Amino acid sequence: MEDQILIRVKEAIETRVFPGCVIGVVRTNGEREVMPFGHFTYESGSPSVLENTMYDMASVTKSIPVASLALTLIQKGKLRLEDAVVKYLPELKNDYGATVRDLLTYRVKGVRLSTLRDKIPDEVLKIVFENGFEGPPGKHLYTNIPAFLLGIILERVAGDTLDALAQEYFFGPLDMKDTTFFPDVRLTKSNIPPTEVVSGLEVRGIVHDESARVFARAGRAVGHAGVFSTVPDILRFLEALLQGKYPNVMSGAQKGLGWQRAESWFMGTHFGEGAFGKTGFTGTSVAVDPERGIAFVVLSNRTYPTRPPDAASLTSTINRFRIDIADIIFEGR
Repeated sequence: MEDQILIRVKEAIETRVFPGCVIGVVRTNGEREVMPFGHFTYESGSPSVLENTMYDMASVTKSIPVASLALTLIQKGKLRLEDAVVKYLPELKNDYGATVRDLLTYRVKGVRLSTLRDKIPDEVLKIVFENGFEGPPGKHLYTNIPAFLLGIILERVAGDTLDALAQEYFFGPLDMKDTTFFPDVRLTKSNIPPTEVVSGLEVRGIVHDESARVFARAGRAVGHAGVFSTVPDILRFLEALLQGKYPNVMSGAQKGLGWQRAESWFMGTHFGEGAFGKTGFTGTSVAVDPERGIAFVVLSNRTYPTRPPDAASLTSTINRFRIDIADIIFEGR
């Protein structure tokens, strides 16, 4: 398996899918492999990627920790799937009766957060609340608004900030010491690859997503992006899922609550029943196959030096890579 992964990663680096990555695999019994490849950037002399290199997880944040926190609070009776969103966000206009379930299944849409990148946090909140949703809950449509609002709900329900809740429920208990919304600035140059070059400046050590960055600059975590982590830390989380330590998270994820279910466009063709995972725009992905007792994570900065076209299609270079890696791991398992 490792030889096949090496060949595929070398091809990806040579064709500039990304300058480097780390791939990790874990099994229910705790057996694991961590494989670092390449460099932080394409420039000569760029640092080599190591096992503990920290990457911007992008939208994986929506699942780890946000949806997982929601499912945990539901298990504790502090939140219900059928609760109306407006119960926790009374200032939200045009709520159309949407529920927590609708947020977790992305059945509502509102203001496009990326259009608010030049605002300050309070302005973003005001615009989001005043506009509300564009219509009643409908078919699944993936946008940032549901996870953004879910993050605020979690803070109000649990009475603490999102980053503190993540630390309390997951990052602390699982000894995920290198997982955080706010990386130590001392690590920025030495252990965190840049995600993009914008106006001649590297985006490094602060979230790549522009709307999440508005809040990060103010020291505030949000639900749709912002977590930085390493492969060993993410494997600790995935191992806990495989070992049944968070049954409500596992069962919710398998129902598509805040996670993506058995998606062939990034999980290939060899996953078992009940598989689930999540991807991130920066070139990250996680996948869990409970039936086969195996999970894996891919971390990269495929957005460097400039973000490629939309990654939604099956033919995009990052998704072809994701599919190939998933097939190697799940077929060989």
